[in-house]
Amino acid sequence: MRQVDSAEDMTAALTEQSWDLVISDYNLPGFSGTEALQLVQAHAPEVPLIVVSGCIGEEAAVALMKAGAEDCIMKASLSRLVPAVERCIKEEQNRVQRQIAQHALRESEARLKALVSNVPGMVFQLLLKNGDERSFGYVGEGCQALFGVGSRLLQRYPEYFFDLILPDDLEAFTRTMRTSAEELAAWDLEFRIRVAGSDDIKWVSLRASPRWPDDGSVLWEGIISDLTQSKLAELEIRRSHEMVRELSAHLQTVKEQERTRIAREIHDDLGGTLTAIKIELMRLGSGLAPGYDQARDRLKSAEELVDSALDTTRRISTDLRPGILDLGIVAAMEWQGAEFTKRMGIPCMVACTQEHISLADEVSIALFRIFQETLTNVAKHAHATRVEVTLEAGDDFVTLVVHDDGRGFSDSDLAKPRAFGIRGILERAYNLGGEASLSRAGGGAEITVRVPCGLVEKAVEEIDAQLILRLPTTKPPAARMKRRGAAKQEKKVEQA
Repeated sequence: MRQVDSAEDMTAALTEQSWDLVISDYNLPGFSGTEALQLVQAHAPEVPLIVVSGCIGEEAAVALMKAGAEDCIMKASLSRLVPAVERCIKEEQNRVQRQIAQHALRESEARLKALVSNVPGMVFQLLLKNGDERSFGYVGEGCQALFGVGSRLLQRYPEYFFDLILPDDLEAFTRTMRTSAEELAAWDLEFRIRVAGSDDIKWVSLRASPRWPDDGSVLWEGIISDLTQSKLAELEIRRSHEMVRELSAHLQTVKEQERTRIAREIHDDLGGTLTAIKIELMRLGSGLAPGYDQARDRLKSAEELVDSALDTTRRISTDLRPGILDLGIVAAMEWQGAEFTKRMGIPCMVACTQEHISLADEVSIALFRIFQETLTNVAKHAHATRVEVTLEAGDDFVTLVVHDDGRGFSDSDLAKPRAFGIRGILERAYNLGGEASLSRAGGGAEITVRVPCGLVEKAVEEIDAQLILRLPTTKPPAARMKRRGAAKQEKKVEQA
C-alpha cells in the first residue's frame, strides 16, 4: 500500500510498480478525483479505481462511473468499501485469467493453423443433422489444392463437395458415412473426385473420427488426402506383376512346346535311327559265316549298346513330354503315380471319380507338371510312407489334392529364398486363373490346387484402362510415355 497526495507522486507510483487497486478521494490537493482517474487510465488502465468522498454529488458520481471508475462510495457508507475492494480484486483476477486463457487460445489456434496449413490434404469438420443435413464446421485451406475450390465456398455451399464425388463412388461414400454415424466408428474410405473446373480425376483417402454433440447430431473431424500418385504407382505395380506373370506363363508354354518338339525329334529321328542301326546289326550278325564267333560277340555287344541308347532315348522323350498325356489327365496322373511308386518305393494312390476329364491342353500340361513337382517335393523332403491323390472335376473347375503322411513343413520352410518348388506350383495355378494352397493335415502336408478347365484371360488390359481413364493424364508415367513414343515411331515406319 502506498499513499500519495499529488499528481506527480501518483504518476510516479503508477509507473514504478504494478498495483491491484487505487482508492482516491474526490477533492485532492492540487487536483481532483477526475484527474486521478485520467492518470490511472493513462499509466495503468487495467487497474480499477474507487472514489471515496463525502461531498460528491450524484451527477459527479455518475460522470465518474461513466468515465471508467469502478465505484463511488460516500464516506457516510464506508461499510461498502470492503466488499467493493474484494469485488474489484476478484474481477481483476478474473480479467487476468481471461487474458491468460485468451493468449493460450491464440497460441493454440496459431499452432493448429500452422500444422493444418502444412498437412498434405484437407482438414475438416463435417456435421450431420436430422439424418440428411450436412454442413462443414471447418474446412482447411488444403481444399484449394485438392479440390480446386476455396474453403469458404465449401462452408457456404457444402453440397458442392458431394457433387465433386464420382457417381460410382457416391453410394459407398453415403453408406460408410451412415455406418460410421450409427456405430460411432472410425470412417475410412478411398474414393474418387473430379477436380472443380477440369476433367482431372483424383483418388483421395478420407480418415475421420465421429462424436455426438449435445444436440443429437454427428460431428466428424478428420482429413482428406490425395492418393492419386500412390494409386497410380499401385496400378503400375499391379500391371508389372501381371506382365511378369504373363511372361512367366508364356515361357512355360514355350518351354512345353519346345519339350514336345525335342521329344518328338528324339523319338522319331534319333529313336528311328537307333532302331535302324539295331536292325542292320542284327542282319549283319545273321549273315556271318560259322567260325566268326569273336565278330558275332562284338555285334551282340553293339546291339546291347543300341538297346541301352534306345531305352535312354525313350526315357528322355517321356520325361520331356509323356505321350500318355494324349490319353487324358486322368491316365497321365495314374501313370505318374505308378512310376513314382516303382521308382521311390512309396505307395502313391490316385483316385478320380471320373474316367475322363476334358481340359484345355495348356491346363492339362500345367496340372500334370504341378503334380510332378508335388511328388518331387514329397520324395525330397517329406520322408513319407504313403501319398494319396484325389482328382475331381466340376462344371468349370478341376481340383487336385495331394496328401502325404510325412513330417509336414514349417513356416521357415516356406520362407526359404530358394523354395522354388512351392512357388512354382502357386505361380502355375495363378497363371491358369486358379489358386493353390498348402496346409498341415494329419501330421503331414496337403497341397490343394483348383484351376479352371479352360484358359482364363488376364486383366492387364483392364489395369491399363484404369491407368489411362481413371487417373489424371496430365503427367503420365515415364513408361507410358515411352510406349506412346514407340507407337508413334511404329506408325511413322508403317507410313514410310
